[in-house]
Order: sequence, then C-alpha cells, then structure tokens
Amino acid sequence: MNVLNPVSLKTERLLLRPWRVADAEPFAEINASPRVMKHYPATLSHEESAKVRARILQHFADHGFGLWAVEIPGIAPFIGFVGLHHVRYKTPFTPAIEIGWRISDKYWNQGYATEAAVAVMDYGIQRFDEIVSFTAPENKASQRVMQKLGMTNDPADDFDHPLLPKCHRLCHHVLYRMNREQWLLKKQ
Repeated sequence: MNVLNPVSLKTERLLLRPWRVADAEPFAEINASPRVMKHYPATLSHEESAKVRARILQHFADHGFGLWAVEIPGIAPFIGFVGLHHVRYKTPFTPAIEIGWRISDKYWNQGYATEAAVAVMDYGIQRFDEIVSFTAPENKASQRVMQKLGMTNDPADDFDHPLLPKCHRLCHHVLYRMNREQWLLKKQ
C-alpha cells in the first residue's frame, strides 16, 4: 500500500476514497450543522473544519488509512466520512483503533453509514486485532450502526471522555468493541 496514495473502498452504492480539495466546502457545511453536530461539543467554523480535515489527511500520510471521504457515485460527490483512526488521547482502552463516521443529515436513514462501516470493518479487521467505537449515550443513531456491525458494549468499559470537563453533558461515553474473531464469525 502506498501511504501517499491510500486505497479506495467500494460498496454496492458507495465509494470511500481519498479526500479531494473540492470536499473542503461540503465538509465545512456538515461540521457547521447543529443537527449533525448535536452529539459533539459544538459546531465547527470553517477554520476549525479545515484543521480537522488537515488532521485526517495527516493520518492518511502517516498510516496509509484514515477517515475516507464518502461519495455516492453519480449522485453526490461528498456526503461525509467513514473510516478508521488512532485514538489520539489516553483512556483505559488505548492505544486503540476507532471506526467512526459523520454523514450529512441529507443522507441519514438510508443505510449509508452502516454500508460504508461494513467495508471499513472488513478492511480494518485484517490489520488490527480489535476495533472500537464510542459515543455519548444519547447518540442512539450511532449506537445502532455499532450494533448493526455486531459490535458489543460492556457497561464496565464505558468512560468519561478525557477532552471534556466532567460536568459536560457529553462527557460520559459508551464504548463498543469488535475483535477479529467476532467479525469473522459474523461474516460466515
């Protein structure tokens, strides 16, 4: 795999691909949406969105994988991201690889996040023994994607996010896990 030219992943309806310059504006729009960012501490400005995008691109440069840009070929050139990244802060379960997603609300409830996440899990579980995902307990939509993937939650693993104050409404997080053996059994 060429770290400077990361792989693309294809599903029945989607293309998960390297980021393009043209993705910057729709990405900023997604990050500025109060609906999309409801389970994050705040919406992001254009500048903050550009910094997140730069971190995503740097992760690809450093590791050859990351949060892929998602497009619906022939319909929408960019609807968000789905992918893998190294958790960049210390928690009881780190070091860890997280699977995550952020999709424009225009494309919610159509199975795109789950469809893309299955492709990402297939890719990631070949490279890592375990993949995690986490969110605030109130984010039921993301938890449904985790559950559809077959990821499991043990409440004993739930944690307080180290980058949020203890009093923040989103501080507490639920942790879901999937290991290689579980994924391979699920795929049979």
